[in-house]
Amino acid sequence: MKLNHSRRFATGLAAVGMLALAACGAASEGADDGAFRIVGFAVPEAANKNIEKEFARTEDGEGFKVKGSYGASGDQSRAVVSGLDADYVHFSVASDVTRLVDEGLVDEDWDQGDNKGVVSRSVVVFGVREGNPKGIETWDDLVKPGVEIVTPNPASSGAARWNALAAYGQVIRDGGSEKDAQAYVDDFFANVVALPGSGRDATQAFLSGTGDVLMAYENEAILAAQEGEGFEYVIPETTLLIENPGAILKDADPIAEKWLEFVLSDEGQKQFALTGFRPIRDDVDFGGTVEGAADPSNPFPVVPTLMTVAEDFGTWDEVSTTFFDEENGLVTEAIAKTGLGE
Repeated sequence: MKLNHSRRFATGLAAVGMLALAACGAASEGADDGAFRIVGFAVPEAANKNIEKEFARTEDGEGFKVKGSYGASGDQSRAVVSGLDADYVHFSVASDVTRLVDEGLVDEDWDQGDNKGVVSRSVVVFGVREGNPKGIETWDDLVKPGVEIVTPNPASSGAARWNALAAYGQVIRDGGSEKDAQAYVDDFFANVVALPGSGRDATQAFLSGTGDVLMAYENEAILAAQEGEGFEYVIPETTLLIENPGAILKDADPIAEKWLEFVLSDEGQKQFALTGFRPIRDDVDFGGTVEGAADPSNPFPVVPTLMTVAEDFGTWDEVSTTFFDEENGLVTEAIAKTGLGE
């Protein structure tokens, strides 16, 4: 069931624009050092670094060196528009690549390959405290009185948008109306106690003791465990497939094509899997075990009801206008009611 609305989003644009310009200035220093420029959202940094190491061992990657810039997806996208050097971008949501297409920085056909522009995948999960003292298992549990939620800010973070869409869409998938879904989103954000700037910042806030539940990528929970900062996580029976885009800039170093090919190859996808991402193809052999997963021998269990943006919401243009419009977006309005976005 696709949802048809027409609104747009940019809450806090002035503030995140300042951050983007700051990121641009900091990362542009040494821009002529010959390094391959990767600009991405914070969560896949570890995976990309592992892929870099493997690519450098190939004939195509001989002498390959990278200068990476990682942060909140929306901030990073705006920073590239503002002049941050990039050969390859890896963002949380497709709309952050579309911004670069609109600015003439990325070709319009960037998402026309077999992978539709997607380079990494995950699912929305609930991070919980050890032993799950609040008994968080379902979406209904999140909106009970006294449950404190940490989720990043949709103004800057792509992860936040996936979380909000999952919260809304699960109501529809379970037979509720759009009115019911809006009411749920209102109740959800009423329980939010922190809106950090990025998915990584949200994880750090949770690890520091904020909140009872962290809305997170499955891979972020797995990576945290791999780094010795693990937390338990619950995969709800209905959740949303996260599909992160990657794209090459028009004026990129010629090696960018080989890099993207490697990212999409079995070896590239293996490295994503080993850091907690679900490979974009089911036939990728990553050895069957992923350290840090809730069940390392079955790290990516089948989700009974797995929503996707395409099947459940339409296009990212529709999503952006419906849920994240600066004035009238459904999520923007829900956050405004809480005062958290001020």
